[in-house]
Amino acid sequence: MATVTELRSVSKRYRRGDELVHALRDVSFALSAGEMVALVGPSGCGKSTTLNLVAGVDRPDAGQVIVCGRDLASAGETDLVEARRHCIGVVFQAFHLLPHLTVAENIALPLALDGHRDAARVNDLLRRVGLEHRRSHFPAELSGGEQQRTAVARALVHRPAVVLADEPTGSLDSASGAAVLQLMDELRRQEGSALLLATHDDSLATLADRVIRLRDGEIEAVL
Repeated sequence: MATVTELRSVSKRYRRGDELVHALRDVSFALSAGEMVALVGPSGCGKSTTLNLVAGVDRPDAGQVIVCGRDLASAGETDLVEARRHCIGVVFQAFHLLPHLTVAENIALPLALDGHRDAARVNDLLRRVGLEHRRSHFPAELSGGEQQRTAVARALVHRPAVVLADEPTGSLDSASGAAVLQLMDELRRQEGSALLLATHDDSLATLADRVIRLRDGEIEAVL
């Protein structure tokens, strides 16, 4: 399978007051198309930092972050925007749906930001996440599980090569969380997108093809 994301000897430090925090230390791994990889470990181990680097939200102090052939560590802002719009989808724990847009409009948003419309694609994802009957509802009218399913569809609508999910079930009850994770797994298999999932919960990582355990910014084990 083609490699869609690769971290090569990546390190990242943050300044916290007078303290220099090593969020990541010489981390290397690759992610293939259609693969699900779970990042697990305690709070502060580097999971969210890793996702932020792959999303192009942050840059490493050392190493390379290759996404769809682009090195985001050295990319200009135009290339970063291009990567986010075409190569990367993000599922947030807090959903981050726009309250004044309907379900269908929230799902279509990544396409609209890129100047495109694809009603057939939006309708297909509405059907696949079981929200056809809620297409005209607003986020405040949805349950937590329905909001997260909307967010999953939005992350996939532009057919990204890699989908990033930071604690995507953390705001849901166990039943809704399991359903959303199962949905994400099914959709990434159907779409061929790679899925990089960060979670505190080892049980949520059981669907992953690989589990990368982080501790103190370093890879402790690959399972």
